[in-house]
Amino acid sequence: MKGRAAWWGLIGLAFAGGLLLAGSGRGGAEERTLVLTGSSTVAPLAAEVGKRFAALHPGVRVDVHTGGSSRGVADARRGLADLGMASRALRADEADLVAYPIARDGIALIAHASNPVRGLTREQVRAIYRGEARSWAAFGGPRTGRIVVVHKAAGHSTHDLFLAHFGLREREVRADVVVGDNAQGIKAVAGNPLALGYVSIGAASTDAARGVPLRLLALDGVAPTIEAVRSDRYPLERPLNLVARGPARGLAAAFVAYARSEAVADLVTGLGFVPLTTQ
Repeated sequence: MKGRAAWWGLIGLAFAGGLLLAGSGRGGAEERTLVLTGSSTVAPLAAEVGKRFAALHPGVRVDVHTGGSSRGVADARRGLADLGMASRALRADEADLVAYPIARDGIALIAHASNPVRGLTREQVRAIYRGEARSWAAFGGPRTGRIVVVHKAAGHSTHDLFLAHFGLREREVRADVVVGDNAQGIKAVAGNPLALGYVSIGAASTDAARGVPLRLLALDGVAPTIEAVRSDRYPLERPLNLVARGPARGLAAAFVAYARSEAVADLVTGLGFVPLTTQ
């Protein structure tokens, strides 16, 4: 209990220090705006955390804009955003930035809910995305119609991690549809019974629970679930980070502390992600 109390005390100090520092955030004295840009996977969580944070601190507004992890990193580095959002770890050439993990997620292969296929192996996915396997029938799926391959656009960490995990090069991929954020990927697959795509586990599981006609496919026999990510059994997972140019300060530091606290763990799990600490 003493350790927990000390933790909350430190968070409180971070909030107070961030809000009292002049020039933190963006905006005037009456209203200060904290700008976050980047990953479409992190954005829904950042937006919900932002609502609570703003409610706790009158006069503060949190603006969240998507555009991919590459944008989040670039905007944080150039000072165009107070915090970037990146659904991946920082790279070796990004050592000037500091990443603050706020949750964990995985990347799920998704098909239409009417598709009877329950899972695919790494080699099967490679064959499909290289155009070597084009029929669902070969995997126990629909007997007629070719697989519609949905691929992410460059600049999104989901795209980069997918290629790296499956040992694919961009020029090898034979895509029928190229999408940007998770919402576009889900829409493309939910609207086509023959489609195959890949998106955030959190985004896909949340939409499937709401009735969107999606099926999350097992990868190499492991179902894409929160528990599988939490226990490190799922083979394709990643951190969800807030990124700052150097150590976060002022209002940005206060937001980071709040986003990493137990006060928002319910938001993390509610969006299908894994909290930093088990609850």
